[in-house]
Amino acid sequence: MKKIKLAALIACALAAGAAQAQIKIAVIQELSGTGATAGTNFKNGVDLAIKEINAAGGILGKKIEATVNDTQSNPGVAKGLATKAVDDGVFAVFGPTFSGSMIVSMSETRRAEVPNFTGAEASAITQQGNPYVFRTSFTQTTSMPKLARYLAANLKAKSVAVIYVNNDFGKGGRDAFNKAAADAGIKVAADISTESGQVDFSAPILKAKQSGADAVFVYSNEEESARALRELRKQGWTKPIVGETTLTGQKVIDLAGEAANGALAHVGLTVDAPLPTMRAFRAKFEKQYNYVSDHNGIKGYTGVYILKAGIEKAGKLDRIAVAKALHGLHISAAKDPGVIMDVSIDNNGDLDRESFIIEVKGGKQEVKEVLPALTKK
Repeated sequence: MKKIKLAALIACALAAGAAQAQIKIAVIQELSGTGATAGTNFKNGVDLAIKEINAAGGILGKKIEATVNDTQSNPGVAKGLATKAVDDGVFAVFGPTFSGSMIVSMSETRRAEVPNFTGAEASAITQQGNPYVFRTSFTQTTSMPKLARYLAANLKAKSVAVIYVNNDFGKGGRDAFNKAAADAGIKVAADISTESGQVDFSAPILKAKQSGADAVFVYSNEEESARALRELRKQGWTKPIVGETTLTGQKVIDLAGEAANGALAHVGLTVDAPLPTMRAFRAKFEKQYNYVSDHNGIKGYTGVYILKAGIEKAGKLDRIAVAKALHGLHISAAKDPGVIMDVSIDNNGDLDRESFIIEVKGGKQEVKEVLPALTKK
């Protein structure tokens, strides 16, 4: 009996040692449903970073092991997957990308003190005092003022029609943009709500035209953004079409075709950025997956490298210590090329770095202007 107990103890010890030999993460992403484009890109970016890091010896000598889960673009499913991930003892969670799913699921990772990285942009995500949530993208309250200033100063727009998707992502962006527009002296001539998955954009575009606005701001998911662009061209819209990262993602460009040409957007990340580190990422991603990554792929990829920097800063595999190390951390791309661009993380888990104004030309993004980070290191 004693021998059996001893053997069991040894087996448990070996199992525990094996678990500690790896850094377990959960990738919780929209791999089907309306968020499939964003989630698949993010997941692929994470996978690519993991392969690179593991091939180079891992983090503090430990390899990363990932489990991949599909939220089906459903907040309820996302929360359930987050609960399962923390019950499985993961070290970190990557996702979801949809703001609504992130808002309901991050309470689970917070409860378990698990660092949670997300490409979701809703301002509310980092305004709830959650010390374990970290963005891999700009918050809406950071990006919208940059776009509004560009509209006023460069496009000389005095008024704008706003078309947004009626979900947490869209409403948060609409609120942040409308405030930024007012601060920049731009009047919101029309405030037009649309639904997730909406197919017919004829009525919203007609309202935008009838408002007499100098420009239109489109803020929706990928498929809907492409439909809006096609309808704008169909109805003969000739004034500036502006948006944020989603409006000019590669998937949107592919879906919208020629209708995407001329669209302008403020983007925090683009594979067309004139940076050697970004060009290297683009080439590696395209070689691995046979298509060009959008901004979500970059978010997933850099997110894993941000976690790596946090663990190395903490010097140990302790989730609480890593979360503390990430707050206030500045990561240099010269020292950590995987982050691609110099990045600073504030005490809310929001990040700051350079960003870009891009225009779609010939079916491709073209960087028109580089906007500096708000803070300099």
